[in-house]
Amino acid sequence: MAKKGIHFQVSERKLLLRGMDLVMVVLGLYLLGLFFDYTYLEVSWENSVAVILLLVYLAIFGTVFEIYDLQKSSQLDVTFRTIVLMVSTSVLFYFLTPILTPFLPEKRLQIVYFYLTIIVFIFLWRVAYTRLIASPRFYKRVLLVGEVSYVEAFVNALRQSDPNYKIVGFIDCELPKEHPVKYMGIPEFEADNLMQTLIDHQISEVVVASFNTETITAGIYSDLMQLLERGFTIREYTQVYEEITHRVPIQFVGKDFYKYFPFSRSNQNTLYQFFHRIFDILFSVLGLLVGIIILPFLLIGNLCGNKGPLFYRQERVGKNGRLFNIVKLRSMVVNAETNGAKWAEVNDVRITKFGMFLRRSRLDEIPQFFNILKGEMSVIGPRPERPFFVEELARTIPFYETRHIVKPGLTGWAQVKTRYGGSVDESLVKLQYDLFYIKHRSVFLDLNIMVKTLSTVVFYRGQ
Repeated sequence: MAKKGIHFQVSERKLLLRGMDLVMVVLGLYLLGLFFDYTYLEVSWENSVAVILLLVYLAIFGTVFEIYDLQKSSQLDVTFRTIVLMVSTSVLFYFLTPILTPFLPEKRLQIVYFYLTIIVFIFLWRVAYTRLIASPRFYKRVLLVGEVSYVEAFVNALRQSDPNYKIVGFIDCELPKEHPVKYMGIPEFEADNLMQTLIDHQISEVVVASFNTETITAGIYSDLMQLLERGFTIREYTQVYEEITHRVPIQFVGKDFYKYFPFSRSNQNTLYQFFHRIFDILFSVLGLLVGIIILPFLLIGNLCGNKGPLFYRQERVGKNGRLFNIVKLRSMVVNAETNGAKWAEVNDVRITKFGMFLRRSRLDEIPQFFNILKGEMSVIGPRPERPFFVEELARTIPFYETRHIVKPGLTGWAQVKTRYGGSVDESLVKLQYDLFYIKHRSVFLDLNIMVKTLSTVVFYRGQ
């Protein structure tokens, strides 16, 4: 077989970005103190706590401002703007932590050196990353072997998630049909030339994307067996899909569905559930205190922009299908559904101007902390949906009601990864993310969601 090229997995590239950002900051500050008259934050053992705190701030706000997003990291103009935002916020918080950080220097110019050095050295590394790691020489070149009817959905999902995962083409694994379905998005290669295709196009991985493995022809099956015996990488499409997109591909799951849902043990872990509930209570109390503080401003905005009740209640489906009434700040006109339940739409005329502000800033969700305190919801989990839409979606989307095995949440994996589900197709994508959360639920995933929720608020993405 042809020699495989070097490729960094998604997790490896994100770890590389995080690690090298921090290494470059330390290197920059070290060189600054070595060659210039700079004394504010020198890299030394005595300043280890102060240096570590700076790196922690950079790591946190780097996640908030999405500097480790692989799509954005390959665009230098977007990367530079994000670096400036991240460093500015991190340095500001660093200065506001006086107990653990050095006293501000008398020469204020040293602060400028400190600030610019961090920006310049991170950006230099990102230029190197774009020119080298994110370049075509490190793409993973993949050949898809599967049924044509599944190729398009699979290709589109992976293109949007990982720009370095290059699907070179596909081979139809089914026997020839009288009226075959054609897909023109990527080249199709002949099934008889699978081995030569791998050599000619320097393929490093084969992904088998077949809903029914019994449809794979004997010739392709024999070639795949030979490749496996030679140590060539052959992977199953649902595994690749979930790993790269962080979604469970339920549209590809058949009667052997039980193989794809080994749900996280955290769902039954008593210790995890206990601390999760403690976190819910503490966060809810804090959220309600913030709500009380800003309540006068909300009342004024509602009086001017909404002209009606500030709060409204609506029935939603909770854990195990139990119904409860959710409390929210009203963002639509009064009697918005006189003609029956209707999906919210982009530029929905029923949403008031003040209501749009509430939705984008996520302030309309504050009253739901009451539901969390009562135990009807959690801070993190799938968003609760209305019974009418649950019935409609459950008839159309397989496994839809599986999302009700955990408490619904104020925020969740679907909320930080995709837009509002205003149609059946968008609800399918949201369900894929919800099931991924249920399947991989853990403290680390919960922390990831909380940080990404800050990104949603900062970038005003609520809908």
